[in-house]
Amino acid sequence: MQKRNVLNSPRLLELKRSRRNIFLRKIIFFVVIALIIFFGLAYFSHLNSLNIAEVNIIGNKVLGTEILKTEINQQLSGKYLWLFPKTNILIYPQNTLIHDLENKFSRIKKINMSIKNDKVLEVSLVEREAKYLWCGMIPIDTAGQNANDQKCFFMDENGYFFDEAPYFSDEVYFKFYGLPDEAGKVVDNPVGQYYWENYFDQLIVLRDAIVGMGLKPISLYAMDNKDAEIILAKGNGASAEPKIIFSLSSDFQNIAENLKAALGTEPLQTKMKNKYSSLQYIDLRFENKVYDKFQ
Repeated sequence: MQKRNVLNSPRLLELKRSRRNIFLRKIIFFVVIALIIFFGLAYFSHLNSLNIAEVNIIGNKVLGTEILKTEINQQLSGKYLWLFPKTNILIYPQNTLIHDLENKFSRIKKINMSIKNDKVLEVSLVEREAKYLWCGMIPIDTAGQNANDQKCFFMDENGYFFDEAPYFSDEVYFKFYGLPDEAGKVVDNPVGQYYWENYFDQLIVLRDAIVGMGLKPISLYAMDNKDAEIILAKGNGASAEPKIIFSLSSDFQNIAENLKAALGTEPLQTKMKNKYSSLQYIDLRFENKVYDKFQ
């Protein structure tokens, strides 16, 4: 007697078919609802009340407002997925805008963005302030070139290069020369880098300490062997600037202490008072020893 195949009975097959149809209808229903919601959101995202109407730049002193607005508007043009405008206040590309502006304008130190009630994108900037200059590989007096041809770059308080500087005829800024960083790589444009990042803070402290000793440092020259020279202002009638020679690999506190002790000890104390204009150098590269040379 042949067994009846219960799993393939007409009733069970019809039940399976019915369940499959219900499942497909549910999928279609949810897809349709999702599409309605998606395109509905796309429609509402274009409403004027939800889109940036104006860009307002505040805090910029050197960077041009129109240049900044043009860059921002370029980033806000276009749409996500060809449907959602990038100007929508809920989904505008804030992080991309900030990253783009910081990359293209090295002068920007800090940037914040916020949407105001009247659909204005307010961009608040803090620009880097010029504190120092880096003016190439060789000090101008050594190079023998025309000072007007010298190319300099602004540095902020942390030694960050952020813009090319115009020519300054006097000692408006403390100047740095020589290799722009510890890597020893010669570059024409150091913007975006730091000047001797591992040493910079100590160099400034040392310069300030020298000022506190009654001397007038005007520039610093870093060489590829990690020797450095702090160049002092000329004395009356001097033909060249005197310099303080030291090593970047030395303990900067010891350098300052040794110099201070030497300046307060004879015979250097009297020489500095009576013969400063003939000073050529003070050498601090040797531990606990100070060498000087006068003409």
